Amino acid sequence: MSENPIRVTVFRWAGAWGPFKVNIPCGECSLTKDVIQDTIETELAGVPVVVDMRDWLTEWWKPLFKGGWHAPIVLVEGKIVSQGAALNRGVLTQAVIEAHARRTPSPGNHVFGKATCPHCVRAKGYLDEAGIDYAYHDVVKEPRALYEMLARVKPIVGPKTPVTVPQIWIDGKYVGGADDLQKITQLDVEPNTDRGQCSLSPGSMTKTAA
Repeated sequence: MSENPIRVTVFRWAGAWGPFKVNIPCGECSLTKDVIQDTIETELAGVPVVVDMRDWLTEWWKPLFKGGWHAPIVLVEGKIVSQGAALNRGVLTQAVIEAHARRTPSPGNHVFGKATCPHCVRAKGYLDEAGIDYAYHDVVKEPRALYEMLARVKPIVGPKTPVTVPQIWIDGKYVGGADDLQKITQLDVEPNTDRGQCSLSPGSMTKTAA
C-alpha cells in the first residue's frame, strides 16, 4: 500500500450512543460497502485506496460537521460525496481519481483522446513517426481516463476554459493539443538514452540545425 493512499470513510447505520442502539441492519450500507470494494478492484485498480468503515450512531457528530446526517455517508479525503442512499460507483470513481490526480504526478507520455477526433489521430501520428512510446487513453470508453484528464488539465488551463481533446503530456509535462505537439516534433527528436529522458520532453528540446 502506498504511503499516501486516498482515504474513503464510510459511516454506516450501526453502533450505539448512550441508551440508543441500532438493531436493524442497513441494506444500502451493505450495498455501499460492496460497491466500494468492487470499484477499488476494477475501475480504481492501481490507485492506492484505504477504506475506513465507521458506525454512524457511535460517532454521529463527526460527519454532521461536514453536512452528513443520513447513513450511509461516504467521504473521500474528508469531503462528502454521497449520503442517504447506496453509493453510485461513478461518483466514487470520479472523486477518488480527482483526489489522486491532485497529489500524484503522471510520469511518462500520455495522450487523452477519443476515436472520432481527427486531431487525436494526428497527435498519435506525430508520436508514432517520432518513434516515441506513449499510453493512449480513450476518454469516451474509459470513465477513469476522462476524470483523470479533467483533474489534471483544469488546474493548468483554468476552470472556465473548455477542455477539448487531445490532451497530451510528455515526460510528465503538459504539452497541450495536437498543434502544440506538432511544434515540438518539428524540433530535434533523436533519442537521448544517456539522459534517460524522452527526446520530445518540453524541457529537452533544441532546434534542428538548418
